[in-house]
Amino acid sequence: MKKTNLLLIAIPSIHFKRWITNIDLDKFNIYWFDILNKGHQYFKTDIIQITDWQSRKIAYIKGEYLLQQNFPFLFNSIETFIRITANEKLNEIVNKYSIDIIHSFEMQNCTYPFLNFIQKKKTFWIYSCWGSDLFYYQNLPKHNKKIRNVLKNIDYLITDNKRDQNLARNLGFKGRNLAIIPGGGGLCTEKYVNLIKPFKDRNTIIVKGYNHNFGRGLKVVKALKKLKLDESYKIVVFASHNIISNYVRDNKLNYTIYHRHELLHEEVLKLMGNSLIYIGNSISDGMPNTLLEALSMGAFPIQSNPGNVTAEIITDNKNGILIKDPECITHLEVLITNLLENKIVMANAFFENIILGEKILDKQANTKLINDAYEEVIKQSCL
Repeated sequence: MKKTNLLLIAIPSIHFKRWITNIDLDKFNIYWFDILNKGHQYFKTDIIQITDWQSRKIAYIKGEYLLQQNFPFLFNSIETFIRITANEKLNEIVNKYSIDIIHSFEMQNCTYPFLNFIQKKKTFWIYSCWGSDLFYYQNLPKHNKKIRNVLKNIDYLITDNKRDQNLARNLGFKGRNLAIIPGGGGLCTEKYVNLIKPFKDRNTIIVKGYNHNFGRGLKVVKALKKLKLDESYKIVVFASHNIISNYVRDNKLNYTIYHRHELLHEEVLKLMGNSLIYIGNSISDGMPNTLLEALSMGAFPIQSNPGNVTAEIITDNKNGILIKDPECITHLEVLITNLLENKIVMANAFFENIILGEKILDKQANTKLINDAYEEVIKQSCL
């Protein structure tokens, strides 16, 4: 049977690398377009990597970088005369490898540059909505226009939550929803069962340390500082940005800090499997992968709820706590205090959350969803 040629356009994140391991190599030849030009990567799956592609047509022009940064629309209009554009390279790839399906992961870096190609309908296009792709950027006029132009022209959509399916429709998407699938394509949770500590033996509170455009981890750390918790509790911040690490150091807080990329994925899961509470706080996100992993490892979540996406799996004050105001330190302080004074809520949700997390992340189930989605596109292409 002839294999389908599947082109994936993505940044080489851990979630993308995990997604690839789900694809049936007996049915698909996988090609990866290294959109950010990061260079050759290690993948567990056998794929063809298209890297180091952005060659120049003319020598570097003085002031070119400043033009690109300060006047991007003007730069885009002349870029095709300066260097090979992503759109030009995509045309070359599609023709060279006879690509049947294109799947882009994320909007701003991996889909925007190809609007010209998408509009020409040369092949079927799947777009995976990740994180804040639609929820946050829809509110910025420049991005809103781009998003609408992309969505009205793509054929298929994959999301990690219901909110973004509805949002895409409101922003002009007229194609077909393929599936709701976790961003990383699931997890072999059975491999980590031995890392799950009994509820009675847990005394660690872990905080996701993202603090950037969307992450508000520092607000959580400041709330915990105000609490002056009993010494029996251990505070750990993982995936920490420097602003949080510096705050902990300057305030002489006895917290354990792990910087971004410092822990391996299995080490993060082990940390979750030892933790009483997991706190993730942001002003914008999709369905957080770390939330799903925390559930599967038995850590009770306190999680922000942008656009009500977290409420799709968390019932407030039952199997988790929903943060209503991610910017308010006092609000966070009250939520944590109330929870620690009512541990029965956490105890009652312990096994329920593990089962829920394992169900959503189940690798075998998500592998089927992913390959079924690609198969559906193939069937449509034969009609």
